[in-house]
Amino acid sequence: MYMNAKKYLFGMLVAFAALMVTSCYTPSPLYGTWADNTGSKITFIADGTFTASITDTAGILTLYDGTWSIIDNVLIFTKSSGSTVDTEWDIRGAMLYLDWVDDYNETQSLTLYHVSN
Repeated sequence: MYMNAKKYLFGMLVAFAALMVTSCYTPSPLYGTWADNTGSKITFIADGTFTASITDTAGILTLYDGTWSIIDNVLIFTKSSGSTVDTEWDIRGAMLYLDWVDDYNETQSLTLYHVSN
């Protein structure tokens, strides 16, 4: 009977350890505010929302907000207007590279610097 109790305890410990390892929270490297020197800025919030102010090629600043999610290396912005921006993204050092599509279907390549967490 003592061996059965040891096996049961060992099984419970293994299950508990597996649960602890798989339930650990891993923060996204995108959290925080990213900006460039033209006035474009995107803030990624941990609850899955974002705010953005994007300066287009004519120098006009447009404000956006909505939700964001990641699937593999694709970043999906769902704007509060209902439109979406699906873009590949890359972080190299403290720089975020992505393409932004505005409400007029114009694409702009952005290089943003991580300015705050």
